[in-house]
Order: sequence, then structure tokens, then C-alpha cells
Amino acid sequence: MYQVVIVEDDPMVAMLDRRYTEKDPRFQVTKECSTGQEALDYLRHHPADLVILDVYMPQMNGLDVLRQLRAAGVSTDVIMITAASDGATIEAVMRLGVVDYLVKPFEYQRFKQALESFDLRRRAAQSTTVSQEQLDRLLYKAEAAAPPPEELPKGLQEKTLCIVRDYLRRQTTGQTCEQIAAGVGLSAVTVRHYVNYLAESGQASSQVDYSTGGRPSVLYSAKAPE
Repeated sequence: MYQVVIVEDDPMVAMLDRRYTEKDPRFQVTKECSTGQEALDYLRHHPADLVILDVYMPQMNGLDVLRQLRAAGVSTDVIMITAASDGATIEAVMRLGVVDYLVKPFEYQRFKQALESFDLRRRAAQSTTVSQEQLDRLLYKAEAAAPPPEELPKGLQEKTLCIVRDYLRRQTTGQTCEQIAAGVGLSAVTVRHYVNYLAESGQASSQVDYSTGGRPSVLYSAKAPE
């Protein structure tokens, strides 16, 4: 079983990372670190097969953590999961030998694909000989296994849908369209189109709240990924 360390300062994202990781019986999360320094202190003394590492963290960012790990001779494989999508950051982490790079918000299938790529690389490294077919699968697996894009109704954009869906997943209570709109910086009218789609497609639930004392409101909540 692969031993995994999660380095993420957002408790909700860390919980999601753990859930996604441990859906695969080959992987076990042995440690969660909320700061880069905590991760460095742990990984210098405890072996791990894989680190799931965020870039944007207080005091020490993930890129600095990765550099210090490599400088200390820690060659553990790393999957970067972050909101950073600029070319300079991506190039920097790739040069430090990360296995994969996922940009928030991401879906379970893409996360699963990253774990599969890691497992394929690990098994190839342990083989005495590697065929051309195995090399091709290793090098081009991400492209070949990429899930088809979600087909959306006319007028809805994938990027905006991801923003709304990610916001809902971070909430612990139901949210009105107005609350979601304030949280993501969109109009309530726009948000209503997206949450209605999420509810209709089974990705969110809705319920009427009569406790306001005035006009009832509809509260939306994200459903846990299967």
C-alpha cells in the first residue's frame, strides 16, 4: 500500500484530498500537514511514497517546500494541487520532478487519473525491463485517459460552473443564490442558472427554508462525490 502525505492549509480541501485518495485501496493517508514547515519536519524523518502538495500556503509556499525536500535528498513523488495556474509556477514545479499538477477546482476523475499515473510510473520503475508499449502508456496516459468534457446546456460555461461548484463544496451549510453570488463575485441571476443545473444533474441538493419569517428561500448544498 502506498503511504501518502497531504500538505494543505485549507481543512476542507485536505478532507477532500483524503477522501479522494483513500477511495483507492492502494493508497493510505498517513499524515496531514497544514504548513510547509510541518511537512518538511515530517518528511525528513518519515518515508512516504507520495506527497499531495498545495502551492499557496502561509509562511512557506509549496514550491519552497518542494525545493527544500529535493535539497535534503527527499525524492518522494509529488502531486501538486493548487489554484496557481500561471506558466512560470507550472514550469518551476515540473523541473523539480512532480508526477502531476492539478488546478483547483478539480474533479474526482482527474484526481484518480493522477493516482493512476503515479502507480504506473512506480511499477515501471520497479520493472527490470520496460517495453515500448509500457513507455507509451506512461508518457501519454494523461492524454489518453482524460475524461470527456461535461456537456453543458447552452449559455453555461465550464469555468463558471467549476467556480460555483467549488464554492458550494467548501460550505458546511446550505447557501442561497444571493450568498453564493457574494462568495464568487457573480450576479444572483447568473448563479441561479448554475445551481439549478447542478441540482438537476444531481451534483447539488436544494431545499426550501421557511425559517426566515418572511418569504421562503431556497438553500443549495453540494452533494458528496461518489
